[in-house]
Amino acid sequence: MKLVFATHNKHKLKEIREILEPLHEIKGLTDLQFFDDIPETGDTLEENADIKSMTIWEKFGLSCFSDDTGLEVEALNGAPGVYSARYAGEGCSFEDNMNKLLQALKGEKNRKARFRTIVSLVLNGETKHFEGIVEGVILESRQGEEGFGYDPIFKPNEANLSFAEMSSAAKNEISHRGRAIRKLTDFLKPIQ
Repeated sequence: MKLVFATHNKHKLKEIREILEPLHEIKGLTDLQFFDDIPETGDTLEENADIKSMTIWEKFGLSCFSDDTGLEVEALNGAPGVYSARYAGEGCSFEDNMNKLLQALKGEKNRKARFRTIVSLVLNGETKHFEGIVEGVILESRQGEEGFGYDPIFKPNEANLSFAEMSSAAKNEISHRGRAIRKLTDFLKPIQ
C-alpha cells in the first residue's frame, strides 16, 4: 500500500520508513512536490495531527497519515506538550528547545517526563487515531549524538541510555512514535 506521511521532517520520515517499509511504500511531502508549511494551530496533539493529514487528503485525495508529538514534563504541568517543537519560540532550533527545558528544570528533583505521539490516518476520507507513549526522565545534560529533538536529554525507563545514544532500531522498538506506528501497522494489515 502507498501512503503519504505528511511531514517535511527528514528525521521523522527516515524513522517511519525504517518501521513501515517494505510492507508499505511511504512518500513524504517533498515526494509530492508539496513544500508549503501546514500550520499547526490546534490546541491538542490530535488536532494538529488531523490538520496535517486532512490538508493532504483534501489537496491530493491520497490516503495519508501524520503525527504530532509532545514531550510532557511532570514538574512543568505537562509542558512543553503540544508546543514542544516551538518551546523556545517560533523558528527555534532543537538546541534552543533543549536549553530552555534544561533551564526550566534547573535544581528540580522531579525529572519524570513522557513522550506522547498521536498518529492521524486519513484512509479514504475517514480518520483514525493511534497513540504511543514512552515514560522516562529528563537528564541533567545531553548524552549522545543520534536522533533529533529532545533525544539527547530524554532517557526512557526501559533503557540506561538516552534516545540519542541508541541505534535507530533500538529507539524505534520502544519509542512513542514506534509504538503509535505499530498500532497503525496492525490496523492496516488486513487492508493490504
